[in-house]
Amino acid sequence: MTECSILAHGGALVDLIADPERAADLTTASRDWPSWDLTPRQLCDVELLLNGGYSPLRGFMGRRDYESTCGRMRLADGTLWPIPITLDVAADRAERLERGAVLALRDPEGVMLAALHVEDIWQPDREAEAEAVYGTSCRSHPGVARLLGEAQPFCVGGTLEGLQRPLHYDFRSLRLTPRALRAESARLGWRRTAAVQTSQPLHRAELESTWRAAREAEAGLLIHPPVGLSSAGDVAHYNRIRAYTSVLQHYPEGTAKLALLPLAPRLAGAREALWRAIVAKNYGCTHLLAGRDHADLGVDGEGRPFCEPAAPHDLLLAHQGELGVGIVPWRPMVYLEDRRAYMLEDEVPAGARPVTLPAAELRRLLARGTPIPRWFTFDDVGQALQQTHPPRRRQGFTVFFTGLPSSGKSTIANVLRVKLLEMGGRGVTLLDGDLVRKHLSSELGFSREHRDLNIRRIAFVASEITRHGGVAICAPIAPYDRTRKDARAMIEPHGGFVLVCVSTPVDICETRDRKGLYAKARAGIVREFTGVSDPYEVPDDAELALDTTKLSPEEAAEAIIGYLQKEGYLGGEEWGHGHLAAVPSP
Repeated sequence: MTECSILAHGGALVDLIADPERAADLTTASRDWPSWDLTPRQLCDVELLLNGGYSPLRGFMGRRDYESTCGRMRLADGTLWPIPITLDVAADRAERLERGAVLALRDPEGVMLAALHVEDIWQPDREAEAEAVYGTSCRSHPGVARLLGEAQPFCVGGTLEGLQRPLHYDFRSLRLTPRALRAESARLGWRRTAAVQTSQPLHRAELESTWRAAREAEAGLLIHPPVGLSSAGDVAHYNRIRAYTSVLQHYPEGTAKLALLPLAPRLAGAREALWRAIVAKNYGCTHLLAGRDHADLGVDGEGRPFCEPAAPHDLLLAHQGELGVGIVPWRPMVYLEDRRAYMLEDEVPAGARPVTLPAAELRRLLARGTPIPRWFTFDDVGQALQQTHPPRRRQGFTVFFTGLPSSGKSTIANVLRVKLLEMGGRGVTLLDGDLVRKHLSSELGFSREHRDLNIRRIAFVASEITRHGGVAICAPIAPYDRTRKDARAMIEPHGGFVLVCVSTPVDICETRDRKGLYAKARAGIVREFTGVSDPYEVPDDAELALDTTKLSPEEAAEAIIGYLQKEGYLGGEEWGHGHLAAVPSP
């Protein structure tokens, strides 16, 4: 059997799983320890710490390693490492911990995965971290938005002792540890392994370019997609992996291998690419196929890209000697229609007719249910894509209203519900405001925190209805932009999301107020009342804005139906009996 030709980062592959006797002692002692329930992102980090994917790390970073990583892309001992790996915890948990304590790390079901021997507790400067790691603190950057909007305020650092790795029940044969994958590469006789860590489906062009790149490196090809934050409850998760399994059959026998990488992306551009190369090295990969996917992070407020296209490749090359991983360019290929063959984009001869299918056009074909051209992808991959992205006429969708109290949201929502049923729409599940407050939010008041939580609960219900092909109509006030965007992010992966702003002026709303709530608010009897003592943030991302001083409720509902028809959500044979939910909320 051929031995893997590359050492783990730092010289040795770390394995933090305790032996059975020690694990039993830890389990017994844990009855007296405080616990922390790991988030999905933290579960990914724990898995890669325990299995050696993050070698040479032996636990979550303390402050010295964290600051050194942010400042100079190195651990405190000088080892190359570009991304902070920290355990962020809530303030109330951090305040009850002290150095020398042991924290039990548990999965969502309460199973203890590891013991963290606390060595450091501190409150990081998240703005400074964003500037260092992402090069910006602009919240429109997807990685910065997560860091500044979701990360807990304190960090706890220390070494780990593992009891067991996180459990996965899906595609278990594809979830190989670094040690197991190194052994598998040896069994296949690969002295060199080139990894491609893609989150996108592989079509004919990608197959041609990845196989060519691996062949130039004289390496076997490891298709190693990050699936750390994929939800095992999503159809897209299964279909994406089935698509990789399908495309694997089209590589020459013995040249390619598929394994899943339990990594939670940080979206850190060039630093991300270098970090991924270190992880690939720990999995036994001698080469990394470097494309431009790490640079595709959008633009700032002035239209400048957050990451220049060449920056990830340049940073990888700058550290290639120290890292010891060969960097293989993943060069794009195009289809020559007249030759019925693929060719490297930069080698297309004069007079040839290259054909491409841009991502936007692919999405359009999927949305319309149009077959994907066979020159572009394989039949089995195309079928998996069509299962993941059904045409809009077969997708569920949510119509999400927002507006001031008494602006007319609930009236329009009810008219819309009736009109959809009249069209021969879908079966009805009615969740009105009283039912939502009684069954989902009975303990909530009307503070900002409680309003946000109520909206997120409504959005969760709507996302489930949408995911199963139904239609949800939600009519809360939803005064805060961030919470509305969270609702969109929760629902959009499962189908359509149409934000409708009912933009009735506040003075008109006040004249329509049958309950006298505006008057009570102005008298100080009702506090935290939107439009009087609490702000309303007008959305800048609404698909429709309706002014009920110019439209009747029926006209407003017709405008929404017209939009849904134009966008392809209504119409066709599939628009028949289904599932409709109306969710007005105070």
